[in-house]
This record gives sequence, C-alpha cells and structure tokens, in this order.
Amino acid sequence: MKKVLVLCTGNSCRSQLAEGYLRYFAGNKAEIFSAGVETHGVNPRAIATMKEDGIDISAHTSNNISEYAGIDFDYVITVCDNARERCPFFPSNAQKFHYNFPDPAKATGTEEEILAQFRSVRQMIKDYCEAFVKDNL
Repeated sequence: MKKVLVLCTGNSCRSQLAEGYLRYFAGNKAEIFSAGVETHGVNPRAIATMKEDGIDISAHTSNNISEYAGIDFDYVITVCDNARERCPFFPSNAQKFHYNFPDPAKATGTEEEILAQFRSVRQMIKDYCEAFVKDNL
C-alpha cells in the first residue's frame, strides 16, 4: 500500500484539509499522514469547514515531521512554501509534490469573511487531492 505524507508549517489547516480529502478520495489505496515542521494544533475552523463538506477530521492530531522519520513514504506533498523550504531531508525515494495553497488561518475580517476564505482554500485543496489520487494512486 502506498504511503502519502502531507507536510505544512504547523499541521493545523492546509495539511489537515488535504489529509481529510486524500483519505476520502484514496479509500483503501493508500495510507495518508500529515505533519508540520512545527505543531500548532488542529484549527477549529478547519474542522468546521470540513464538516460542512461531510468529512470529519475532528479526531486528527497535529503531528511533527520527526514522528515519521522511520516511515518510507512513496509521496510527500508540501502544501506551503515555508514547509518546502524547511522540510528536512527524507532518506527515502519519495516522489515530491508541491502546491502553495493560501493560508486560511491568516484570513482577517468578519467571521463570515474568514469562513469564506476557509471554504475557498478547502475547495482548492479538495480539487488538488481528487486529481492527485486520480493521477497517482
């Protein structure tokens, strides 16, 4: 079974959304993990936004990349430039992918404006994950 790691800065929003969608689209074709170069906890708005789309990520945890040092990943997907730049060397043959999604956690404005940013990024990540699974798994 293929192993996929989604990597972001804090494993709080974008990587959590991607983990949820990759699990959904991949089904039993792959094991999906997410981590950050830091850990910031899972963002409550990320949980709420995914719930709106029928995916429950409330049991996800915020993990540090060092926790997965012994796993030989097939794919590593960085979802922000910061993670790509700070990503430690992986002693594996993992194929690397990168897409710099906007960080919805940095959205400002009213609660509705912030949620609109979360929904927009959620859709971008959903589309990316669906295509990734179709093309690679």
